[in-house]
Amino acid sequence: MGSETIESKFIATPEKGEVSSILMRPDNAKWLLVLGHGAGTNMRHSTLQTIAERLADIGIATFRYQFPYMERGGGGRESEAVALQTVRSAAAAAYEAASDLGILVGGHSYSGRMSSMSAAKEPIERVIGLVFFAFPLHPAGREGTERAEHLGDVTVPMLFLSGTRDKLAVLDLLEPVCEKLDKATLHLLDTADHGFKVLKRRKTEEDVFVEMARIISEWTGSLG
Repeated sequence: MGSETIESKFIATPEKGEVSSILMRPDNAKWLLVLGHGAGTNMRHSTLQTIAERLADIGIATFRYQFPYMERGGGGRESEAVALQTVRSAAAAAYEAASDLGILVGGHSYSGRMSSMSAAKEPIERVIGLVFFAFPLHPAGREGTERAEHLGDVTVPMLFLSGTRDKLAVLDLLEPVCEKLDKATLHLLDTADHGFKVLKRRKTEEDVFVEMARIISEWTGSLG
């Protein structure tokens, strides 16, 4: 299967200016996932790179992007308002780059939460579903569900991909949260932690990134 990779920039917000993006589009793509990075990583991090590659293997395109603070090299994150607008700008830029594909939005950890908050505040134009890779339900060691309070306002289907050893989303809290949401699907990744590292005692031989790609592909079949 062939694919093309295109690097470009788009305006995150008027005050923060341009940020970088990478479109990876396999030849037979029907879906495009707008894919954000974790709080302390960037769009070229091995986790996002591997997610994008495994999705390309099964015909799902990705549009990776930077938040403005990471475009500047890291350091302090900007305001929540800037982050939420960046998600919306990324979705718009992704549509401009591949307007023939169905648009999904999400990301690993921090960017997944920012995507959900943006969608809860106001539906993101043209976005059909949200995909969360290790949704950070709470800080490590400070268990709670306050970060889930906005999820009931999201109007599109949501897919949660969460490891059974994720210390930022203990199952005793995450499972009830998802059960209460009409539009949520939770898929547990056996022995995976927040960064998708797995243990040798994992119940399946399937690579965890291959598993996530497969589940996303199956889930998109329910979106029409």
